[in-house]
Amino acid sequence: MRQTSVADTLREYQSLLELLDDAYWEASSIQHKDMLYDIISILSQEVAEMNKLSVMDHHYPYEVITEGIRRVVPKLERLDEQREDVIQRTQTLTDFRDILSSVLGILEGQLQTL
Repeated sequence: MRQTSVADTLREYQSLLELLDDAYWEASSIQHKDMLYDIISILSQEVAEMNKLSVMDHHYPYEVITEGIRRVVPKLERLDEQREDVIQRTQTLTDFRDILSSVLGILEGQLQTL
């Protein structure tokens, strides 16, 4: 698989963060909110670090920056398994399915190279 650029990865992470934020506010239980908040926190840290990079560096291949992002894959996979229960709105669920496969592809590609 072709390694994604920093700019492409940043765009995918930000899209996922927006969907996770929607899902958080739509969630009906504290357990689901806690799961979503944990993932949002981890992704937010990575995005914050990526935003510190120079715009001129955004064409380079993406490499994970924070330690937490390495541990988010099992959490995203668990959320994917429970998505029908956790994500209530149809539009959020549809968009989530699309973006999650892309983000998991990026992360799994990164973890294989480590």
